[in-house]
Amino acid sequence: MPIRDADPADLPAITAIYAHHVLHGAGTFEEAPPDQAEMARRLARVQGQGWSWLVADEPGQGIIGFAYYTQFRDRSAYRFTAEDSIYVRDDVRGQGVGKALVAALLQRAEAAGFRQMFALIGDSENTGSIGLHVSLGFRQAGVLRSAGVKFGRWVDLVLMQRSMGLGDQDVPAD
Repeated sequence: MPIRDADPADLPAITAIYAHHVLHGAGTFEEAPPDQAEMARRLARVQGQGWSWLVADEPGQGIIGFAYYTQFRDRSAYRFTAEDSIYVRDDVRGQGVGKALVAALLQRAEAAGFRQMFALIGDSENTGSIGLHVSLGFRQAGVLRSAGVKFGRWVDLVLMQRSMGLGDQDVPAD
């Protein structure tokens, strides 16, 4: 499937895919779907930092998923640590879209000098996302039990981690 950098023309599809996950899943802890203007701000922020925001653009189907990475936290100590986010259109889940997007993100992040990739997966029952990450070499680093409340229930946050390149074998030069 063709994977490419996202552009503003993709925002209607990105916004719709994400809204579905906000309204129907615990993979994100957002409870109200952001509008297209807010998604445009997020896309611009990610790309403006030089990080990757990718889309899976299937001929005849349009945008079927998107994924991006950001620096894990804003503090400079995290400058070699990234966090991924992946969302796939509901009607194509389980068909390898998410795996292809994360694999592409890993390549991009490593090429940009990142050494660790974290995945913070909403809901310990989210076996699809957990399995996808395991299949790409992530390992579970921990579970934050009852980290948030969504849909009237407590939801865990699963922490997963994967080294890239030399990982923590040395400290990269700035």
